Amino acid sequence: MTSPELDGARETLLVQLREHALVIGDVTLSSGQQASYYVDARRALLRPEGFLAAGRLIAAAARDAGADAVGGPVMAAIPLACAAIAVPEGSGLVGFFVRKERKEHGLQRWVEGPVEPGTSCLVVEDTVTTGGSTVAAVERIREEGLEIKANLCVVDRLAGGGEAIAAASGAPFEPLVTIDEIYPDRPDRAG
Repeated sequence: MTSPELDGARETLLVQLREHALVIGDVTLSSGQQASYYVDARRALLRPEGFLAAGRLIAAAARDAGADAVGGPVMAAIPLACAAIAVPEGSGLVGFFVRKERKEHGLQRWVEGPVEPGTSCLVVEDTVTTGGSTVAAVERIREEGLEIKANLCVVDRLAGGGEAIAAASGAPFEPLVTIDEIYPDRPDRAG
């Protein structure tokens, strides 16, 4: 997944994440862990430059994986799936998201979107620490009969979540960028 165009999109995404998503200060992560910084990727992804750059990279990853659909946990997947299907490179892709709770009315689906059993998919997440929310979504995706071809996150905090996601899904995991690239001087950096 490399070309001059995609390298440019990756650099744009990295700049947007550094400029808009990195928040320095004490915070509790969704995993319950304490951290001295936070990466709120949506603050970069919901801006035109970050949205389009992520869309191009995610659509290319879906194409490389042989996926027909892009989606994942509800809050993270919606902007990422929309970005991937909105760019020209995403032609032919569809998006979906996995609910945290099944609705008690309507079709009562866990997985929402134009997908059905057998659909090949790329599972996406914005930021991964332990991978817990993505692993839960992967379990629902598999229960619904979708075929997971690969997993991707925008930012990997390098805390083992990628390995947990790959193990749960039986498919490779790849980040678009890592915390080492966004915040190389962070106090908890190993080595």
